[in-house]
Amino acid sequence: MLDYMYSLLMADSVIDEYVGNRIKFYEYPPTGDFSGTYVVFDPIDTNQIGDYADGIYLTEDSLVQVDIWSDNRKTRDLVAKRIRKILVDDNGFSETTGPDEWDKDTGIFRIARRYGEKVYREDYDRL
Repeated sequence: MLDYMYSLLMADSVIDEYVGNRIKFYEYPPTGDFSGTYVVFDPIDTNQIGDYADGIYLTEDSLVQVDIWSDNRKTRDLVAKRIRKILVDDNGFSETTGPDEWDKDTGIFRIARRYGEKVYREDYDRL
């Protein structure tokens, strides 16, 4: 799921313009010398099995937190809305919201959202 989400964002021209190659997995940006906008994928609950038929699970659910960090609130909001469009509107992910923060000491704006997707097993017909 992480690679799929990454490929969706990397293919978007708006994300490329404002984030570029600053999309990370698990790795949060340093706050000491911070500039630009970062996106961080942090898996919360991956490959949770569900939807059973005849005692066999048919789906896997995943939940990934996507943090957007920026030194500019408007850019952070633009990137967050674009990510929502890509994942929810265009690709059917579900979304729950998380914290919207500003760190006075560092001047960094952060927003977190969680995106989930249910994926049907490709091998269930061979079981």
